Amino acid sequence: MPGHEIVGVVEATGPGVDAPALGRKVGVGWLGHTCGHCDYCAAGRENLCDAPGFTGYTRDGGFATHAIAEAGFCLPLPAHADPLHTAPLLCAGLIGWRALKAAGDGRTLGLYGFGAAAHLIAQVAIRQGRRVYAFTRPGDGVAQAFARTLGATWAGGSDEPPPERLDAAILFAPVGGLVPAALAAVRKGGRVVCGGIHMSDIPSFPYRLLWEERELVSVANLTRADGREFLELAAREPLQVHATPYPLAATNEALADLREGRLSGAAVVVP
Repeated sequence: MPGHEIVGVVEATGPGVDAPALGRKVGVGWLGHTCGHCDYCAAGRENLCDAPGFTGYTRDGGFATHAIAEAGFCLPLPAHADPLHTAPLLCAGLIGWRALKAAGDGRTLGLYGFGAAAHLIAQVAIRQGRRVYAFTRPGDGVAQAFARTLGATWAGGSDEPPPERLDAAILFAPVGGLVPAALAAVRKGGRVVCGGIHMSDIPSFPYRLLWEERELVSVANLTRADGREFLELAAREPLQVHATPYPLAATNEALADLREGRLSGAAVVVP
């Protein structure tokens, strides 16, 4: 999804556009359009729209000096918002927020894959009084140390069991093989939330891992209400956003570093 977290300033508007006004700083996230009239839109579930448009996928993304966005899907940002540290909030932060809400109110939370989304939502969960357990690639001491600096109660490899049963777990790593591990880590009645758009195949696993009313769910996309809610929260209680800037000409380098796991936090392309 090239360029699906955009921060910019409105330089021009089309016919009939009243807001956002010229000169206003706005953010554009993954969900760039919805039909507004399908059953899902009518029910307030626009993230499941039957005819959506996605920034950087079906619509042009933000790996450019200028981008065109639908006015209704531009989220207002404070004038002082720093683009480098705000851009990661617009997908990593938002999908993390939706996944956290889907995980429920449990006090012990496991995060599998400690990257752009997890490092943000871990801070939110800790502020809510939860104990966060961070699962990284086995042997990734750097990521584990990073999680501890943000307040994680425990950090270890995804091949390790947590020191106590979890109320819920969120999978940000798109690795289907982690689903049985996460189900084994949650207590009876616990929930495992899959936060990615794509994931490798989930291997077969014994029914006992799902039994005792454990739940396996996914989150898909996000709504504009999610966006406004999370950005307001981040404005009230600013998060530590660990971002590495790359010039526009080095976009392919940024993508390679992301694929190879050479980043802690998020990569941000700066025109």
